[in-house]
Amino acid sequence: MPCRSYLDQTLSYFNDRPHVGVPAAPRGGAAAWRADDFDGPGAWSVELTAAQRDELAGAGRALVAGGTDLGGLSRGDVELPWLQPLIAATRAELADGRGFALWRGFPVDELSSAECEAAFWALGLHLGLPGAQNGEGDLLGHVTDHHDPPGTPRAREYRSTVDIDFHCDAADVVGLLCVATATEGGSSRLVSSVAVFDALLAETPDLAARLCETCELDTRSDGEGFAHVPVQPVCFDGEHLRTFMHQGYLRSAARHPDVTLDDRLLRALDGWSEIAARRGAALDMQLRSGDLQLCSNHTVAHARAGYVDDPAHPRHLLRLWLTLD
Repeated sequence: MPCRSYLDQTLSYFNDRPHVGVPAAPRGGAAAWRADDFDGPGAWSVELTAAQRDELAGAGRALVAGGTDLGGLSRGDVELPWLQPLIAATRAELADGRGFALWRGFPVDELSSAECEAAFWALGLHLGLPGAQNGEGDLLGHVTDHHDPPGTPRAREYRSTVDIDFHCDAADVVGLLCVATATEGGSSRLVSSVAVFDALLAETPDLAARLCETCELDTRSDGEGFAHVPVQPVCFDGEHLRTFMHQGYLRSAARHPDVTLDDRLLRALDGWSEIAARRGAALDMQLRSGDLQLCSNHTVAHARAGYVDDPAHPRHLLRLWLTLD
């Protein structure tokens, strides 16, 4: 089961979004949630059992001890029987349910850095097909402060401590495993892109329709030679609504002389952001060490608050992009 290159990963994500037109009415359903709908973290989180923790820890240790090339592994090379029911339930939740899940108790405190990475990779193989996250081909990302200069067109916000606006990644699912927390801040925020679009469609249908049309996305140097590429933020196949929202990259496309952001698009993006920011819409969670957050990039947009780091013990998350094969 080979991993996807960045180009194949991106094409797979965008091509698997058929579109027949603008929905005639809000879609609703399990994916159209608001934070107000949940009665505490117990509604969307699960604590791993001792057997499940031991299984992950054992897998990580065995892979490192054997000198295994993680990129050459297939799903069948690592058995995780105790986790299979939870994996199946989580895949269903991501594909057809609320679109996100939080696992607590991943055994990061019992493993070396290499063992933790191996255990996370092994789990990722059972959840989906890993894909490259950038033009450099990184398959297992490290979300930590690399001191990238903020505000520059090619800066990657996840490599700094700044606020990150709501966005989606070019993969069916993004998984973030918290290894170490920040001294202050850094909370994660999720919003249902289905619920946001439903509200926009009900309130300003013309602006909602604009998000179902093509616009340009700034690649910020990761575009395999393309400075910007056409994307359709919202796709509707007659049943499912799939959204790719990346406010920063959609807006920064205007830095290219051959791209103009029309007023209707700007108002549609503003309207989307205003609805996502309404009280009770977004779900805030402070990831703890050992927390694994999994989000659908079709029905959920994620954001992050800025944070203050301890240089001796920096905030550190491992990241996987997965296709639900």
